[in-house]
Amino acid sequence: MNDLGGAYREAVGRFDDDALDRKIRLLGKAGVLAKVAPMLARGLLAMPRFGSVAGVPLIGRGVRLRGLAHVSAGRALVIEDYAEVQGTSVAGLKFGDRVTIGSFVQIRPTNYYSGELGVGLEVGDRSSIGPLSFIGCSGLISIGSDVMLSPGVKIFAETHVIGDRTVPMKAQGVDRHEIHIGDDCWIASGVIVTSGVSIGEGSVVGAGAVVTHDIPPFSVAVGNPARVVRTR
Repeated sequence: MNDLGGAYREAVGRFDDDALDRKIRLLGKAGVLAKVAPMLARGLLAMPRFGSVAGVPLIGRGVRLRGLAHVSAGRALVIEDYAEVQGTSVAGLKFGDRVTIGSFVQIRPTNYYSGELGVGLEVGDRSSIGPLSFIGCSGLISIGSDVMLSPGVKIFAETHVIGDRTVPMKAQGVDRHEIHIGDDCWIASGVIVTSGVSIGEGSVVGAGAVVTHDIPPFSVAVGNPARVVRTR
């Protein structure tokens, strides 16, 4: 995933002149500005709709933003192409500084068409949500700082009620439970995180794992269901 947060900082003049050849530096600036300038323009247009935002966000092509009055963000928020951010929720969506939301990510606390409001999402500083990920934050999801969610991660803070065989499952409602992911975690590609679990600080969850139980801090977990195979 491109570090568009880094590109943003480069676009406002933070190139390392000593490390780059002048010609490469000029070409790099031109490329960064060509990418970032339209994103800045979209961000400027969207800023008044945010509940609060500390700086101009970078917003890619085809991004869908709804309920932005319920969204707060720190500095250098990046929302890449075709992502969807729905803010309408009880506690809202809160993003720290330098958070990146990848292309085609969907963040949905609440059903568009019916049902009660979901709770919301908190994301700490310098964390990233990889392309094609889904964050179903109908129950509260908290993600710490310096967390890497790789492409295709799915996090669901609710589960369907299925106890009554005489009533269609769709009509039985849902149970919602909080999900917590600690600071400095790496959640690898294709991981599924289910309702009500916590992943401790500094943990790694291997690609394709399904997390159904708590993961202690500084663990490496793999498999379906995910199991701890060693400690970092």
